[in-house]
Amino acid sequence: MSTFSVRSAIINGASAVPITVEIDISGGIPGITIVGMPDTAVLESRSRVRSALRSAGFDIPRVHATVNLAPSELRKVGTGLDLPIAVALLASTRQIGTNGLDGCLLVGELGLDGSVCTVRGSVAYAVLARSEDLDLVTSADTAVPGLAGIRTRGLTSISELRRGVSQVPVNEGRSDAAGRLDGARVSLDFVDVIDQEMAKRAMVVAATGGHGALLMGPPGAGKTMIARRLPSILPPLDEEGRMEAMLLHSVAGEDIERIALGERPFRSPHHSISLGGLLGGGRPVRPGELSLAHRGVLFLDELPEFAMNVLQSLRQPLEDHEVKIERVEGSYRFPCDFQLIAAANPCPCGHLGDIGHPCTCPSSAVERYQGRIGGPLMDRIDILVDVARPSSDRVIRGQTGMATEEMRRQVVEGRAFARERCLGRRRMHGSSPVDVNAFSPSAAESFESSARNLMLGGRAIDRVARVARTIADLAGHAEVMPEDVSESLIYRTRGTR
Repeated sequence: MSTFSVRSAIINGASAVPITVEIDISGGIPGITIVGMPDTAVLESRSRVRSALRSAGFDIPRVHATVNLAPSELRKVGTGLDLPIAVALLASTRQIGTNGLDGCLLVGELGLDGSVCTVRGSVAYAVLARSEDLDLVTSADTAVPGLAGIRTRGLTSISELRRGVSQVPVNEGRSDAAGRLDGARVSLDFVDVIDQEMAKRAMVVAATGGHGALLMGPPGAGKTMIARRLPSILPPLDEEGRMEAMLLHSVAGEDIERIALGERPFRSPHHSISLGGLLGGGRPVRPGELSLAHRGVLFLDELPEFAMNVLQSLRQPLEDHEVKIERVEGSYRFPCDFQLIAAANPCPCGHLGDIGHPCTCPSSAVERYQGRIGGPLMDRIDILVDVARPSSDRVIRGQTGMATEEMRRQVVEGRAFARERCLGRRRMHGSSPVDVNAFSPSAAESFESSARNLMLGGRAIDRVARVARTIADLAGHAEVMPEDVSESLIYRTRGTR
């Protein structure tokens, strides 16, 4: 047998792309030639494969092996092609049996001692193998939790293939990870946030309707504490959400264990992050923080401290729920349907409006500092909340308010009411926000008057209406009432006075 081929894959963007590894054995100077647009890591596999085979006790035939990675027009990146190249070489020289290889997708990096190591993107490879009805042959250390229909064959060392791949046990994946999140939640409870009941209420509204929020207040008021506890009141990820979030984290080389349990991602990048770090990029192209927050929360602390171009890059992803990256070799699309929560001081010194702590900033510095956020981005944030400094007496006494359990119950009930209300309803194109969100006549009249007085733009009107609808759902109102509109307008104007 002088030629042989096996199936493999590479990571391209947020998915795995099938690759065929073909090998041809011929005479000539002994060695391995790899063609098909390999990158440096793939070319280095020649040395890893030779050392791994020798350590595992296989013969290194004195032949010339030409390895073709098809399709040839696609650049091949990563170290996951080590295993299929080695298997193709062993099969073509009759050192292992070929029975069952045609039903396998092989991915793995080889250690110099013959060990099979895991590579990033395990979930993407598993999804591709399932769609192609193949067994995923990879490292035994590769974990693909919570995915039904995945068949994996785990290898500790390449020497285990001496008896043939069909003799390696198959592990069947089951979707049984969901529903175990409550016992594994991180112990961050809103009961620890003292004297911030208004901000807690805003978080309930934000969690119920999936609204973005900006918390503005002096240092030490509890803005970060509040934001970090938001995931504790969000419902667990459903099957589709877990799959999408695990896929993105897997191709980025991030841990997926807690996401597999249903926990929503919480990403909190430092304000020094680059544009590429936020949106994604690099070589190979990987998802950025926006996509890693998909189906979860993106928390931007000290919002005005972020670079202007980084902040303004949020505008389109917030609308489209997708990041588009254009490169010479092609286009990449990463989903990014996240909930934006931000925190900011009201001025450079942080004490503007803080009772008992006079602000020392000139008015021009305050305007310049708040202007760094930018009007277009502010227009895309649904809820603006002033977080005042908590009372020292209440903090010392340990007075508590709403706890996570109570807030989560409100969120669950509000979302359930919204689902029931929306059954059988369909949004008509051209309908006004008042009609779409089912305002009562008195609420519509109040809203129209307030929007005119506040000079709200089209996007602001739509967002105020959606927040009012969420507040009505929390109250169990079939129609949006005037009091729901009043609370929604409070969230729209707070932090700007």
